[in-house]
Amino acid sequence: MKWNWRAFDWKQEIKQDVRMVLGLLLMTVAYNYFFVPNQIAPGGVTGLATILFHLFRLPVGLMSAAINVPLFLLSWKQLGSAFAARSLAAMLLLSLFLDSLPMFALTEDLLLATILGGGILGVGLALVLMGNATTGGTDLASAMIQRLLPHVSFGVILLVIEMLIVAFSGLVFGVHLALYAAVSLFLTSRIVDMLQEGVASSRLFFIISPRSERIAQRILTELERGVTELPGRGVYSGGQTNVLFSVVARQEVHAVKQIIHEEDPNAFVVLTVANETMGEGFSRLLPK
Repeated sequence: MKWNWRAFDWKQEIKQDVRMVLGLLLMTVAYNYFFVPNQIAPGGVTGLATILFHLFRLPVGLMSAAINVPLFLLSWKQLGSAFAARSLAAMLLLSLFLDSLPMFALTEDLLLATILGGGILGVGLALVLMGNATTGGTDLASAMIQRLLPHVSFGVILLVIEMLIVAFSGLVFGVHLALYAAVSLFLTSRIVDMLQEGVASSRLFFIISPRSERIAQRILTELERGVTELPGRGVYSGGQTNVLFSVVARQEVHAVKQIIHEEDPNAFVVLTVANETMGEGFSRLLPK
């Protein structure tokens, strides 16, 4: 079987590699200069390795690899060979960075270490994910446990594992350091979600009004935003109605509200957040 070199996007591959390596370096900065020297273990396999480092002076990177490699091997088929191989390479590279770069505290202020470390770790993790890879760890363990306990959600299992690691750090380092670790874990997860879902979130309108055609026309012409008309039926009244569906930028919300108010002050409106909007007038679905 011949490899189709023309179908392989070298530019995209290089971009993913750069994102992944940059993300791994940021993760290393978070651990080597903020978390490990200050005895903060913000969950994850590397957090567990941080605890083992302070207990037995075992290298953080080596212990992370020792825990992660069996998890990768057990989950290889579920991940898919290409993604698993890329993620395994990312995990081993992270372990190398952790043990190769010097370790010292950039600050001994625990609050600063928690905030800066959590922020840098969150950006690093997001970049690794954008590079089409993962560093494994508790995500893989959670997936394996869920296969044994399918009635329990993945998120609940992951949260329990992370909190057990944070609780273990509390037994070793003290409750106050465990609380800092919990804050850092929360901050990291929020930053990853924000970067993955898109910082510039849009707003989604659902509008029900007898003057829907006029409202839709004004949104189209005045704001140059698309509007979709969906057929609907009131279950209580049994009457047919049209529902307008429109996504606008955050700064255009007031203008849409003004249009609706002017056309039909009694319109039924639902406004919600669209974390990421892809398509014409917004971002691309994926990079070229």
